[in-house]
Amino acid sequence: MSSDRKIIADTLESEETRVAILENGRLSEIFIERMWDHQKAGEIYKARVESVLPGINAAFVSIGDGRNAFLYLNDAKGIDVTPNRELVVQVTKTARKNKGARVTPRLSLPGRYLVLIPHGEEAGVSRRIASDEERKRLRHFARELRGEDFGIIVRTAAEGVEEEALAQDVESLLALWREIEHNAARQSAPCLLYEDMGLLGRVLRDEFHGDIDEILVDGEDEYLHVKHFISMLYENGPDVSLYRGVVPIFEYYGVEREIEQALEKKVWLRSGAYLVIEHTEALTVIDVNTGKYVGSMDMRHTVLHTNLEAAEEIARQLRLRTIGGIVVIDFIDMEFEEDRRSLLAKLEEAFQSDRLRARVFSMTQLGLVELTRKRGRPDLKSILTRGCPFCNDNGWVLREDTIALSMKRFLRKVGYANKSEAVLLQANALVAQYVRDTYLSFWEEELGRKILIVGTPEFAWSKFRVEAQGTYESIEQRAKQMERRENATVVHRVSSSQGF
Repeated sequence: MSSDRKIIADTLESEETRVAILENGRLSEIFIERMWDHQKAGEIYKARVESVLPGINAAFVSIGDGRNAFLYLNDAKGIDVTPNRELVVQVTKTARKNKGARVTPRLSLPGRYLVLIPHGEEAGVSRRIASDEERKRLRHFARELRGEDFGIIVRTAAEGVEEEALAQDVESLLALWREIEHNAARQSAPCLLYEDMGLLGRVLRDEFHGDIDEILVDGEDEYLHVKHFISMLYENGPDVSLYRGVVPIFEYYGVEREIEQALEKKVWLRSGAYLVIEHTEALTVIDVNTGKYVGSMDMRHTVLHTNLEAAEEIARQLRLRTIGGIVVIDFIDMEFEEDRRSLLAKLEEAFQSDRLRARVFSMTQLGLVELTRKRGRPDLKSILTRGCPFCNDNGWVLREDTIALSMKRFLRKVGYANKSEAVLLQANALVAQYVRDTYLSFWEEELGRKILIVGTPEFAWSKFRVEAQGTYESIEQRAKQMERRENATVVHRVSSSQGF
């Protein structure tokens, strides 16, 4: 069944870029990159070995940011890994929570159609290309172009592409690798040698397979870059549109609301049934419940319909929440073996479009289905939330950065309708202090108005509101009144020396 697929890019804010993929109007994947994110997967460093631990068959290497990266010695067979040795490594897993990045000396440089493997011997073809004839053609091409000091893996996007275009991809990747080699020979460790494309560019390169109907971008510079990128690759590519609306692009297309829902444990299905998703660092447990759904025939068909609907939504939720690792699903018990086979087949089918490999195992005697999904990016919840500061981390709250960037988008939206000289916001005291220390002076310069934030201890953690707009003098007067009237209230403002 064909689907309407859109890419929507929120690029206006310098602090954060977000890219959403929508399928039939629903959010299927979300990509988020903040300006202070370090060690993105794919980056190549010249690293220094700090320590080798034979007991865990690993080494720790310095890549220059103060937190050592983790290197499995099995990934470095044939390489002398000793303390103070300099190695060229690539980040395969980004740092998350209290863990450093994972790196490998086995490098790969992705292009539009191919992946170049320096010092490799591979001549492989993506398993997602189903046609035996096409796989044979592409494998022959890869073997023809493979060099003495590099291997080639053909990507899914190469299906049906002429060999001339593939050869050009190889040439550009080789030129990039020679530049990295040159820089590695001249620079001392630790240092960054190669940084991958920006978020939107990576999504277009890695996720775009010609089945996107429209790309919408809210920033003019990024819009021009995307138009150029698409025109270089496709004669009849998707429509690329510049969004000029007053309402933020994610809010307008309902993405913001779906992101909020993706942080909740309970997920309602269209039938009235629901899922409960418990995500931990070790594994994810999903419980399926009939909820409000009573069916229209008999109990067998009600249970089967609920489980089949749940299987599709579970595959979507794991992609949306970027959940990897071990997943255990407690489907509603089914008596008939035929129904259990239908459910497992549905679950396998639901993961076929997933770029990250998922493996579905058989149903256990307790009626549980186990599956594994390859870990890729950090999960959505770890990016947007943190442990609750009021309950000793037993619960979770939105990160201060998440709230701050929502606040900035709101200020930009308000500014379109009201061009007043100054604005007074109210927020939680800790969040207000964080915004003052981290962002406020930059926001005033970018948005072209004075911003005062009233910090109130009793104010809800993730909420904020506009108290007043007007001249700077009137806003200062209102802020002072609030300070006098409410105990423990603090007004945060940029000092006169930082003003614009």
